[in-house]
Amino acid sequence: MIDARAIVHSSARIGADVSIGPWTIIGEDVEIGDGTVVESHVVIKGPTTIGRNNHIYQFSTVGEDTPALAYQGEPTVLEIGDNNTIREGVTIHRGMVQDDSKTAIGNGCLLMAYVHVGHDCIVGNHVIMANNASIAGHVHVGDYANFGGYSGVAQFRSIGAHTHIAAMSLVVKDVPDFLTVAGNPAGAAGLNLEGMRRRGFDKDELKAVKDAYRVIYRSGLTTEEALSELAELRAQSALVDRFAAAVEGSRWGIVRPRG
Repeated sequence: MIDARAIVHSSARIGADVSIGPWTIIGEDVEIGDGTVVESHVVIKGPTTIGRNNHIYQFSTVGEDTPALAYQGEPTVLEIGDNNTIREGVTIHRGMVQDDSKTAIGNGCLLMAYVHVGHDCIVGNHVIMANNASIAGHVHVGDYANFGGYSGVAQFRSIGAHTHIAAMSLVVKDVPDFLTVAGNPAGAAGLNLEGMRRRGFDKDELKAVKDAYRVIYRSGLTTEEALSELAELRAQSALVDRFAAAVEGSRWGIVRPRG
């Protein structure tokens, strides 16, 4: 299953039923799990661990070190889970010692053509990033987040679970769970209700989150006042508690409503 024209380092650990295409380079200290397909012209550098049943398409660069000027060649890692699709021309960089020395991508993600995942990003499960979407270093992304084409996220920002980042948006603030954001700079455009319905969220829970969204974004209260107002609703709804926790845990401040 390994093409004779591929170059595979002697230290690489290749699982069962792995396919590696021609002119692909698998570097030192790379581990590839069972059933993974690596197409032609891919470069994978280590230390990188790739799980089972992934599909990596041509011209992707996976596990390269970061161009950040603070990086001085220290040993850092990339970890990729199972069942991910990494399309043409995707770039994923390893971490830096200034953070946790690790970039990580979960399970079941789809990274479309020319997506970039910067150093020290932690990407959850079932995340979809459309063509040319990019996240800078140190970005944390929750499960089921969805990025439109050509969207971008600044360094150190947090993108919550079940969020939708509209195409061509530039995110410069944290995005709490369940939001849809759009624009440059991106602002809150409402809740990602359609995405949540598709994933089977209960209608009563959705109503509770809608009520919480109105308190945070439409009441005219400060963030601290709004969080205090939500205390009772948080006790009644796990989703509201999760939404409010993302708001109060923001390091850079949350996205505000679109003007």
